[in-house]
Amino acid sequence: MGIIDAAFDSIGGVFSDQWKDVITAGHFDEHTLVTPGVRRNSQNGRGGNYGAEDILSNGSIIYVPENTAAFVFSQAGIEQVITTPGGYEYRNGQASVFDEKDRAEGGLGKIFVQQAAERIDFGGMSPDSKRVAFVNLRELRGIRFGTHGPLAYNDLYYGADLEIYAYGMMSVRVCNPTLAICNFVPANCSSYSLDDPRARRQLTGEFLTSFVAAANALSSTYRVSQLPSQTVALGEKIREGSDNAGTWPTRYGLELVSVAIENIEFSEQSRELVRQFSEKRMGVRAYEDVSQRAADISAQQLIAQGVRDNGLGDGGAMVFGMNLAGSLDPRNASFAGAPAAAEGAQPKGEQDKSSIDSQVETLKKLKELLDAGILTQEEFDAKKRQVLGL
Repeated sequence: MGIIDAAFDSIGGVFSDQWKDVITAGHFDEHTLVTPGVRRNSQNGRGGNYGAEDILSNGSIIYVPENTAAFVFSQAGIEQVITTPGGYEYRNGQASVFDEKDRAEGGLGKIFVQQAAERIDFGGMSPDSKRVAFVNLRELRGIRFGTHGPLAYNDLYYGADLEIYAYGMMSVRVCNPTLAICNFVPANCSSYSLDDPRARRQLTGEFLTSFVAAANALSSTYRVSQLPSQTVALGEKIREGSDNAGTWPTRYGLELVSVAIENIEFSEQSRELVRQFSEKRMGVRAYEDVSQRAADISAQQLIAQGVRDNGLGDGGAMVFGMNLAGSLDPRNASFAGAPAAAEGAQPKGEQDKSSIDSQVETLKKLKELLDAGILTQEEFDAKKRQVLGL
């Protein structure tokens, strides 16, 4: 009885699978990596091609959309890969009575008898297995990532390892469809999406490991607050890495296209460290300003006292401009810039010349004090006579 049933099934299967098929890609969403080939069964209510899903007849048409790669699988694995968009006639399937070439080679009777006899041996089934799947070659965007725990960022500006949480998105693209099918997509899987938690977990885990290494490689140049503006540099560092996400092109046939950092947050401990650092830095700057002003006032007071001691009157108590005050020696109110000749160090002619130069320089400084209103005319004249020895 089983042989009779197998014979009827074989004949029915042969008739059903004679139709030539029209196959194109199934639905792609934003994160679909692989989608099965879809056979067109009817059109506007007409037609009824309901042959076996894993049988392809000679003369069938495979339509390959833009940015996709069509894979024809047989029982032996990958039979053919098509990466150029367009329509292609399949010629490595089962003979069909509707195919002109098959009819010319074998005739109608031979096609039916051979296929029916072959199927009886396998209980009414065909030993052939052919299916079509399509790989998405466009950029798969909006793959979100986020740290489950704090990441260490060695920020040289603060001189400490800061704990940060990073959130953002990345995009990937299939750069080697055959490698992606063989090494990334599970075997005998004609539909696969990066929304699958297992696939997503592997990619984001490796990406975050590479992200931390790339971020710390930039820490010697960029502060942690500058990381969101360095996504291009981060992507390059990750792609250049020798492990994890940097190995995707050779391991999975995938490549990282872009990285977008939406937000970086400090942990509570790091936020407190940055706050204390900022407060101390502001305090030091304020102290430096106050200290400089105090030093200026102290120097001016010493110079004023020196002027009084040398007979310049009340004018010495005035606050000098720094360009004038800095030229005076607070010990004796003389001008520090005036050259002093060492005794016996020069011939008399040179000493006289040096003395004259010193007198001229001193008079210039006194004139600046007069013009600044620090010396009165009487005080200037008295000091001038003293310098000239009159």
